[in-house]
Amino acid sequence: MALKCGIIGLTNSGKTTLFNCMSNTRAQATKYAYSTSKSNMGMVSVPDPRMHEIDKLVKSIKIIPTTVEIVDIPGLAKGASQGEGIGNKFLADIRNTDAIIHVLRCFDDENLPHVETTVNPVRDREIVDLELQIADLDTVERKMQKVEKAAKIGDKDAKKVLEVLTVYKDHLENFQSALTAPVDVEDRKHVADLCLLTMKPVIYVCNVDENSAVNGNHYVDAVKAALKDEDTEILVIAAAMESDIAELDTEEDRLAFLSELGLSEPGVNKLIRAAYHLLKLRTFFTVGPKEIHAWTIRAGSSAPQAAGVIHSDLERGFIRAEVMAYDDFIRLGSENACREAGKLMIEGKNYIINDGDIIHIRFNV
Repeated sequence: MALKCGIIGLTNSGKTTLFNCMSNTRAQATKYAYSTSKSNMGMVSVPDPRMHEIDKLVKSIKIIPTTVEIVDIPGLAKGASQGEGIGNKFLADIRNTDAIIHVLRCFDDENLPHVETTVNPVRDREIVDLELQIADLDTVERKMQKVEKAAKIGDKDAKKVLEVLTVYKDHLENFQSALTAPVDVEDRKHVADLCLLTMKPVIYVCNVDENSAVNGNHYVDAVKAALKDEDTEILVIAAAMESDIAELDTEEDRLAFLSELGLSEPGVNKLIRAAYHLLKLRTFFTVGPKEIHAWTIRAGSSAPQAAGVIHSDLERGFIRAEVMAYDDFIRLGSENACREAGKLMIEGKNYIINDGDIIHIRFNV
């Protein structure tokens, strides 16, 4: 599925370092503001320990994890929506993402100057949010101009659209994000085509120094206090340290390094999983001696839709799905054991796939 998370933040916040920890693509990270002329794109494998637990029982030749696309947007600056710094051309790259990872600088480094001269992640977040809000306000106002004429001559649909747009306009003018605008879910369809930047769900990453990787620091505390009333997730990651760990040769060396620091797994693993769920994605598995394959679907997808993710022919000729829950498969130890215990279910076209389902598709084309 072509689903994207965009990494945003002020320049020199550590976005590209974080991107390099997550992605199979390596991008150049520099100490200079606005030195990047384009967004970096890469695919990220979603870490899922369940696949290794399944493999202990099946012993497949290959394990294929599911993936999410990550886009590292060049650092923003105060006035970006008006052309400052790198300007607003990269706002379009944010617009084309499904969710946002907002990196906040929560570390001191004399060799890496802050674009605003001092480290203050709460202020930094407000700067970026304001730029996105200004860009959204401009987008909303331009659409209002297009529908006003039709509304004035009595077009009922245009009047409704204008009414909804006015709510968004007022909300954005009050320095609020479109996501929290007091608009009914049904009425949000009137702005769907605008791909509003502040409509996207957000995860915040507090990028800290190595010594703060486990317990955070006073910068992190300030971020948590500022966001305490918001429905969002805040993760603490030492991106520079994790970048160094990612360069180690073996998994054993990486785990040993993490253990010495009091961490059970890389923080970026938690971030990737959080981003995956932020996008409201779910995983199902196909399992056999040749491969264990994880597949991505949106929450609420039906069995035929899941079949279509594997191959369009499977959806077109869908007959039924044979389904085992992950927990049942691990507990009982095999497909035959699940069948004998009545835990291998035969499901039709209306079955909604659960996260972790192990399925076989029966089809005829």
